[in-house]
Amino acid sequence: MNETKMANNTENRISPEIIEKLQIAIQEKGLTWGTPIFIRIFKQEKQLEVWLEKNNEFVLFKTYPICTYSGELGSKKREGDKQSPEGFYFVTPAQMNPNSQYHLAFNLGFPNDYDRAKKWTGSALMVHGGCVSIGCYAMTDPFIEEIYTLADVALQKGQSFFRVHIFPFRMTEENLQSHANSVWSAFWLNLKAGYDFFEQYQRPPNVKVKNSLYIFEAS
Repeated sequence: MNETKMANNTENRISPEIIEKLQIAIQEKGLTWGTPIFIRIFKQEKQLEVWLEKNNEFVLFKTYPICTYSGELGSKKREGDKQSPEGFYFVTPAQMNPNSQYHLAFNLGFPNDYDRAKKWTGSALMVHGGCVSIGCYAMTDPFIEEIYTLADVALQKGQSFFRVHIFPFRMTEENLQSHANSVWSAFWLNLKAGYDFFEQYQRPPNVKVKNSLYIFEAS
């Protein structure tokens, strides 16, 4: 297929068999190859979800186990603290790296506007292959091949950027209550508003920062 050749030429590290497998899975779910993508990450559960657009909503395509991330629950605050970030990020084509030393990678864009408002520092925070992390989310090579391909094809097909929302855990009342004494509790309540927006509308919100808080609007 033309799409297979296009994607394979772009990455040079993904076999045609992987792309064909993805195309079949997408077709079986009634989805379209190259449809817009949205990603959610949950630290505590060590899960990365890939959502794909269908009929103006996003539907869950697949949940991938995260091999490892670094640090504890809570976001990254300074360069070298070996923490993996939490918050709301977006990835443009320029942030895709098919030549990563960790097989394939995309840069999350840390620090974002919120992180800068907090004067948090850090750089080169990625989702990548392998199973080693110094502030990144490592997915193993086979899983990053699938995730990277779906994101890359969506960008090639016209999605200008895709959103990556990163949470400490699934933002249920029970989980929040169990972490109510954390120094991060106020931050996590702010994240929950964005989580709840998507849960209600099945579309990720447009995220802005005002007075050092995330605010959420219909995208």
